[in-house]
Amino acid sequence: MSNTMVEVEILLVEDNPTDAELIIRALKKNNLANKLVWVKDGAEALDFLFATGSYSGRQVTNSPKVILLDLRLPKVDGMGVLRRVKNDERTRSIPVVVLTSSKEDRDVAESYQLGVNSYISKPVEFDEFAKMVSELGLYWLLVNHPPIVAK
Repeated sequence: MSNTMVEVEILLVEDNPTDAELIIRALKKNNLANKLVWVKDGAEALDFLFATGSYSGRQVTNSPKVILLDLRLPKVDGMGVLRRVKNDERTRSIPVVVLTSSKEDRDVAESYQLGVNSYISKPVEFDEFAKMVSELGLYWLLVNHPPIVAK
């Protein structure tokens, strides 16, 4: 499937295939995964968001409604992705939810200093994890009202 013209609602940045599958399955259960793009490292996330590399055919203005971002990523870590997103005028208003196994205070503090919208530690228990992801998707896609960005 080509991502050049598809409207993306969720950009999932997750290198762990098991966690990604759980997240996608939980979102599908609530019909929230139809417009989801999964990228497996920070460099690919930046290529997608800024329409470079293999995503050079995309429009940067076709931004996702929310980014679900793991912190422990290959190539460019989650903090690096967050820093780029929040420092660029074109992507600054995209809500970013850190979804990570890290519960370290310094990661939480640095994420908020960089402008994260929410910081969530992944529950270990499967049912709890699935419920949390469903609630996240419902909130960010259906309840939250992001600013209208001129395209």
